[in-house]
Amino acid sequence: MQLSSTFNSGDGTGYEQQMGRWSRRLAPLFIDFAGVDGGRVLDVGCGTGNLAFALAANPAITGVCGIDFAAAYVDHARTRNGDRRLVFQIGDACALPFADGEFDHALSMLVLQFIPQAEKAVAEMRRVTRPGGTVAAATWDTRGGLVFYRLFFDTAALIDPHANARRERAYTRPMTRPGDLADAWQAAGLTEVVDGTLTIRMDFASFSDFWTPFEGKDGPIADYVGTLDAPTKARLREAVRLAYLDGEPDGPRSYAATAWAVKGTVPF
Repeated sequence: MQLSSTFNSGDGTGYEQQMGRWSRRLAPLFIDFAGVDGGRVLDVGCGTGNLAFALAANPAITGVCGIDFAAAYVDHARTRNGDRRLVFQIGDACALPFADGEFDHALSMLVLQFIPQAEKAVAEMRRVTRPGGTVAAATWDTRGGLVFYRLFFDTAALIDPHANARRERAYTRPMTRPGDLADAWQAAGLTEVVDGTLTIRMDFASFSDFWTPFEGKDGPIADYVGTLDAPTKARLREAVRLAYLDGEPDGPRSYAATAWAVKGTVPF
């Protein structure tokens, strides 16, 4: 993430288990929505590289530069990279180290909601994209469209009074509410602004598969779980387990996950 990020980031492998496996599912839908089918692309907040790798699956993409402030994520992306068209580097989304109009398109997936001054990142994406190029982003609809988030935070708020503030923050981040992205794109002076939603399924093999990432170092849920003493964490785990089971034996569960999406064109 960025210098100004509120996303807890510590381990590339942990991020892949916590969110990377889902960003891999979302990336093709987002690319289709953005209509990016060639040229040189900037991936802002690239994380472990899933959007960049999905872009590179198209041979018409001449190059992808992924930038992220989390060194652990950039290192993880580099270890996976065998494509000369892809480059990953550390940097700040609010101060992109590129010239004006250097890229044909600029995309950002699942990161703007964690930047306190996201409008600066949007302005930077516009600045480094050539006139006529596309600037696009996607963010989770954490309040109304992200079932696994609600399952966890709604349960946690019943167990721990301090969790309610975490839940409020998770559900009300800028860039995650209806119209937020379109308003930001229009404020940045982008034209032909179109917004919509993209939905995937999050498929878990078991409760252990669902819960284990929360014991890691990455993301808002793990950040919260890491603050709990052992008895509170045990109570929370059991309550979340019961919510996951829903009265049935442990095993696979599938939850809907919806993201807001927006795209716009840099004016000539």
